[in-house]
Amino acid sequence: MDYLHQFVFGIYPYIALSIFLLGSLMRFEREQYSWKSESSQLVYRGNLRLGSILFHVGVLGLFFGHLVGLLTPLSVWEALGVTHSFKQVFAMSAGGIMGSLALVGLLILLHRRLSNQRLAANTTWRDKLVLLWLLATLLLGLCTIAVSAQHLDGHEMVLLMTWAQHIVTLRGDAAQFIVAASPIFKLHLFMGMSVFVIFPFTRLVHVWSGFGAVTYLGRAWQLVRPRG
Repeated sequence: MDYLHQFVFGIYPYIALSIFLLGSLMRFEREQYSWKSESSQLVYRGNLRLGSILFHVGVLGLFFGHLVGLLTPLSVWEALGVTHSFKQVFAMSAGGIMGSLALVGLLILLHRRLSNQRLAANTTWRDKLVLLWLLATLLLGLCTIAVSAQHLDGHEMVLLMTWAQHIVTLRGDAAQFIVAASPIFKLHLFMGMSVFVIFPFTRLVHVWSGFGAVTYLGRAWQLVRPRG
């Protein structure tokens, strides 16, 4: 295991997470007026609803799928009687469906944003960076399905799970578990981690507001009394 591998898969995850959390906090404190999704609906409405729905449904499915699939301990799956092979096939199927939805939605949004003259003029380099970075990450993720289909024993999936769980439990030996992983998986992991690096500096920060909306449902009623 060389130094570059150790850095990217043993150290870089913590750098990305630190930038994600501290960068988001600093932007909220310093630039609250920029804390928004910067909707382009007023400029051009064409295909916005379809592309946005497909993209967000797909991305949310991928996010929670990765969260549960990678961070649930192996002992839990074994206690439930779920074999590594079955879990891998299920992950490939669900990931393929959600990834395809997100990809189609993203392509619609990309075409919409770049093909309309007014919308393209209002598109910043950061908007293009986010869209193209997410596109590359999604394409790499879908490519991993073809790699996984060549061996359905679940062995490589278990190594990826072990890597992720050792990262979140702050164990320094995480990188060694994916030394022999396919380059496609490694590149997908790097691109995915880097999304958290660019997150605080782009419109992606509006995701935090989405989580905040959940707590809004539990707020107490606001009492409004007429004067006099």
